[in-house]
Amino acid sequence: MADGSAAALVKTTCPYCGVGCGVSGAVGQAPSSDGRALSVAGDAAHPANLGRLCSKGTALGATVGLQGRLLEPTVNGKAASWADATALVAKRFRDTIARHGPDSVAFYVSGQILTEDYYVANKLMKGFIGSGNIDTNSRLCMASAVAAHKQAFGADLVPGCYEDLDLADLVVFSGHNAAWTHPVLFRRMEAAKARGQKHVVIDPRRTDTAEGADLHLAIAPQSDVRLWNGLLAHLIRIDAVDRDYIAAHVNGFDAVEATLAELDQSPAAVAADCDVALDDLLSFYKLFADNPKTVSLFSMGANQSAQGTAKGLSILNVHLATGRIGKPGSCPFSITGQPNAMGGRETGGMANTLAGHMDFAPADRDRVARFWGAPDTARAPGLKAVDMFEAIHAGKIKAVWVMATNPAVSLPDAGRVREALDRCPFVVVSDCVETDTTAFADVKLPALAWGEKDGTVTNSERRISRQRALFPAPGQARADWRIVADVAKAMGFDGFGWSSQASVFREWARLTAYENTGDETGRVLNLAGLSTLTPETYDQLLPIQWPVRADGRGTPRLFTDGRFQTPDGRARMVPVRPKGPADAMDAAYPLSLNTGRIRDQWHTMTRTGLAPDLCRHAPEPFVEVHPADAEALGVQDGALARVITVRGEAVALAKVTERQRPGGLFMPMHWTDAFAPSGRSNHLIAPNLDPTSGQPEFKHTPARLRPYRETWKGFFLTRDSLALPSGLDLVWRRIPQDACQQHEFAGRGDEVERAALRKGLVKGLVGELVTYEDVATGARRDAWLRDGRLVAVLYITINGRLPPRDWLAELFAESELSQDARSALLFGRPPGAPVDKGPLVCACLKVGAKAVQAAIVAGAASPDAVGAVTGAGTNCGSCRPEIARMIAATAAVPAKEPAHV
Repeated sequence: MADGSAAALVKTTCPYCGVGCGVSGAVGQAPSSDGRALSVAGDAAHPANLGRLCSKGTALGATVGLQGRLLEPTVNGKAASWADATALVAKRFRDTIARHGPDSVAFYVSGQILTEDYYVANKLMKGFIGSGNIDTNSRLCMASAVAAHKQAFGADLVPGCYEDLDLADLVVFSGHNAAWTHPVLFRRMEAAKARGQKHVVIDPRRTDTAEGADLHLAIAPQSDVRLWNGLLAHLIRIDAVDRDYIAAHVNGFDAVEATLAELDQSPAAVAADCDVALDDLLSFYKLFADNPKTVSLFSMGANQSAQGTAKGLSILNVHLATGRIGKPGSCPFSITGQPNAMGGRETGGMANTLAGHMDFAPADRDRVARFWGAPDTARAPGLKAVDMFEAIHAGKIKAVWVMATNPAVSLPDAGRVREALDRCPFVVVSDCVETDTTAFADVKLPALAWGEKDGTVTNSERRISRQRALFPAPGQARADWRIVADVAKAMGFDGFGWSSQASVFREWARLTAYENTGDETGRVLNLAGLSTLTPETYDQLLPIQWPVRADGRGTPRLFTDGRFQTPDGRARMVPVRPKGPADAMDAAYPLSLNTGRIRDQWHTMTRTGLAPDLCRHAPEPFVEVHPADAEALGVQDGALARVITVRGEAVALAKVTERQRPGGLFMPMHWTDAFAPSGRSNHLIAPNLDPTSGQPEFKHTPARLRPYRETWKGFFLTRDSLALPSGLDLVWRRIPQDACQQHEFAGRGDEVERAALRKGLVKGLVGELVTYEDVATGARRDAWLRDGRLVAVLYITINGRLPPRDWLAELFAESELSQDARSALLFGRPPGAPVDKGPLVCACLKVGAKAVQAAIVAGAASPDAVGAVTGAGTNCGSCRPEIARMIAATAAVPAKEPAHV
């Protein structure tokens, strides 16, 4: 710490994926203008991560500054008091309801808010406004798994726990790139694999998870149901189902068996339809049949589909038919994407559920209404996310409140979502930062960010953990639950007068236990043992898995006794039939566009984009394409390419790789207007929905690919991010660096356009200007210095090459440039011997590809050996698959024969 004193450790929970890692944070003093500094480490006592953190969690200390924060309420762009902003929101919602009815308003919330926030928002909308129109961005991630669970188990119940990942003999990753999306869990499975655990990956892409698997099935897009149905048919054929378990605990087996008989289920037919090698399919069948201790992980690759519910059910059917559920090391396991997707599902954050895993059946609805004292509690589900924004676009919803999410980027057909927000008469956004969505807000309400929030979250294994505040609230920012409760009170509603988040949690826990028998016929989601927490015991709450018994004990696994939350206590197998993708490819759009996450970024980069180290592994938008497709289309590796669908176009860096399936494209979903407006992916996506879950099909949209064919390119380094001049035919992207912001450009215009760009960029720059021009290459290099320090650098070229950027970015950290450095600015190369670290491989420890490659050449033949030399892969381990790939690639290159003399 700056003053030499020791900072107190605060135990909290990571705000990223559904693993729910425990974090220990120590607050210090920073030299920055906002005075914030935070050192973080994994909490070794937290059972979800046992001390490990991924690259994103490790970099949390770099994300707690106040840049870009919303720190005061605004109304129509002008600062307002909380009293005035709250009164206006309450009045506009109240007036809209009075004129057009309760279904004319909506809330769109997020897996980033805490369970207490979710509970209060749901209580206001469903209980007191009386509409079901509250939905969550978890609709985009996990809704199909929820629908499958409810059909099979009677409620949205995840049966397994992380210990099962250690105990399993076989893990099947179905549309789950765990090495990137849940790396801490993947390290546990990597350790189990070293002890003999087998891994099968079902994914059209050869992801980092697939790289090290025992078997990779690169199935055709949306053929998952065909694959899992074929597996079940095979298990029935060889008498590998558990007929005793089925007889005692499962309904629907005969109907599923009859449905399977409608198609040729021979391995050859299934392999052909899934477009996988017959031998590989048979290997999968044998592995599954031979390993009773099997965990099938399914995530967004399975869920994000117009047949996502059917995919989930096909997986659950196999586990129910073989009795692989409720047993150590054996379960189907839906892995959530967000830190509190589960908390939202529990409290009724989805439009088609009430709180406490209760639905809109009259008995459930009346029970919730009695508990809340809210006779106007909604009697029917509301609109799910995509339908909600379509209703806003159509003018049916006239007031919307968006909380802690960025639908202008994250929803499919995002251009139409922006049109909807622009048309909506009244838009409220409560968030901690400015986003693409806040640009449409009539009222902006400043919310607390991670590190300031205090409450609970639930991870993928049903484990409730505390998020605790590390910093005081900045400016006028407030907790989400309090913002909503104040609006509720201003609307004239009682029942929102909590004194703290602890009192909100107690009420929520009491609701789960309300009229809940607590025996085998009751609701499984029951927090009876937490319903009497005092503020002190709430503050000290340790991680615990629900259901929580009256004696305070948690529950690792569900269904251990073979009883489910259905009227007769039996699970239900549900027949599902394979279907092709919702939109077929044709000559105009012959490729299948798949979108998803990358290793070091999170959602729309509002947090991870603040950490330069997390922006170096994949610094700009990219599109993966198979070499055969790239050659046919004239697309070059490392060049810009246009990705086009019927809904729009994006421009991204082409990555030509055999890891991509022929006929397929992959784009990350993270980039926004603030980082790369031309590289946004989700406005390209068709809003095709699963008819049951309402989850969109992000994993398949017909597309085509073309070279961008820029006529010039350049970059601009400056200390601050900037708003680019509008109306120019160019592509740009921003890459955060430690001491500056790097802006990359490419355009197809002429000298007039380049001059217009330069004029816009240099406006307001003050300092000494040094310039170099080369007419032969069309190159121009400008640098601005003030008081000996570098202020900005602009390089542009028409047919020449641009120099490396790293050394230029590092010059911004110098208090005064040397004469050699000043000369190097114009030469376009660093002084002295160039140091090229190569692309970043290990974000945690800042290890580049050149250092890793040098260790491999020197004899490091495993990721552990490379880690011993360089440190790469020794923290979170998410880079270990890439290191293994580099080792394999080096081994595949024949050694040079010694020269003959």
